[in-house]
Amino acid sequence: MIISSRTSTRASIVFTLLMVVGAFSVMRPSFAAKVEDRIVAIVNSDLIMWSEVKREMAPERERLEKQYRGEELSRRLQMVEAMALTTMIERRLQLQEAKAKSVEVGDQEVKQAVKQLIQQGEKIDEKDPASTKSVRDQLTLLRVVDREVRSGVMVADPEMKRYYQEHRDRFALPEEYTLSQILIKPRSSDELESARAKAREVMTQLKQGESFEDLALQYSDGPTAPRGGRLGLVRQGELLPAIERGVANLVPGGISEVVESPEGLHIVRLDDKKPKQFRPYEEVRQEIQALVFQQKSEDMFQSWLADLKNKAYIEIKFDNAPLKQTTSVPAPPPSPTSRP
Repeated sequence: MIISSRTSTRASIVFTLLMVVGAFSVMRPSFAAKVEDRIVAIVNSDLIMWSEVKREMAPERERLEKQYRGEELSRRLQMVEAMALTTMIERRLQLQEAKAKSVEVGDQEVKQAVKQLIQQGEKIDEKDPASTKSVRDQLTLLRVVDREVRSGVMVADPEMKRYYQEHRDRFALPEEYTLSQILIKPRSSDELESARAKAREVMTQLKQGESFEDLALQYSDGPTAPRGGRLGLVRQGELLPAIERGVANLVPGGISEVVESPEGLHIVRLDDKKPKQFRPYEEVRQEIQALVFQQKSEDMFQSWLADLKNKAYIEIKFDNAPLKQTTSVPAPPPSPTSRP
């Protein structure tokens, strides 16, 4: 599949490459059987070989082979092949652009990066040329994207305020509850019914007006029993899901029904409730700036990458249908401090 072409010179290069590939197909069967590698894509004047794709997808292949078998494994491997090849094509385009724009990474920078990665627990052989080349390529990609994409990203105050208004829930403080609890723990599965009976008895006494604190002291198996079952302040999301559901619709002073959880049987009283509050804009301004910068960087990166593809000659020589799909590789993590 030919995606696009630009010049007759490039076309002649591709024709030559195709002649080379064709030559392999007419070789003697005994020799051809030994040729395991082949060209799977041409990116401008660069070739991507099947052996490279296999190395790219090796970790994911290993994971899939542990989980799947048969047709499902084959289907998933085809998808992984497609994504691996797409990633490699996009990486080649960016590295080619870096070379065209004279973006370089020095040997000392590579050595320093390798040392840092080793300190972080990465398994890298400093003496392996392939490992150091991979690190150099990653640094080059970061640098060319910084220069060609991020350096042109500006974040204005009106954009940040608009983002704040459209994503207010992102900057909300969760509801806060002040709770008290009576916890009845069955000591074994055989005691579950007797624990339920005890919980029903406690609920009956509460409905008759007995003091929650006195009943907690008398019946609760929880560590807060000596202080009347008082749990104190907890935030939404910190409670067990079953308890959170049990107190969600209570008003201060309200008591939940008996709630069962792996810890036991809970009777919870909502002593106070602080509604969700929104952090003021000035407090979250820097956080918003980073988020908007990241969003704009991603949009610009995708546009830049699409432009590289449109200007490039890309020929995919893979028969697998999924490989003819194209999905963009994510932009490297943006740096909010980067400016033109």
